Amino acid sequence: MTPSEAVLRRAVPEDAPALADVHLRSRAAAPMPPSVHPDSDCEPWLRGHLEDPAQETWLAEVDGAPVAYLRLTPTWLDDLYVTPSYAGQGLGTALLDLAKTLRPDGFGLWVFEVNTPARAFYRRHGLVEVERTDGRANEERDPDVRLAFRP
Repeated sequence: MTPSEAVLRRAVPEDAPALADVHLRSRAAAPMPPSVHPDSDCEPWLRGHLEDPAQETWLAEVDGAPVAYLRLTPTWLDDLYVTPSYAGQGLGTALLDLAKTLRPDGFGLWVFEVNTPARAFYRRHGLVEVERTDGRANEERDPDVRLAFRP
């Protein structure tokens, strides 16, 4: 599979179950603290974001099935998840490049400090570290790092 074989499109509320699957499987495979929310909350949470006109959610489909997604607010990249079996195949890069195109003035994102693969991914793609916290402000209470894309 190559990124050119994937279809990138805006997600719609009906995609919530598939995106929840991508989210949960990706998060479980990543070096991240466990979520403080039950898995059953993920689909309704994503559906709410998909229905919010102030946010954009894009997905990457392979053979008609969502395998990665990106969620943006006007100034933040809030989610970028790739199904583990598709990791390392360029889908994250394709979605991040899309975010840079959609937010040409820049954006920020948060990543857990322990998620060194994600931090390395963003650094390779030109994002810079701008802040570190002890995690007091996030739900997981785990240290995190704020990164920024500054064109």
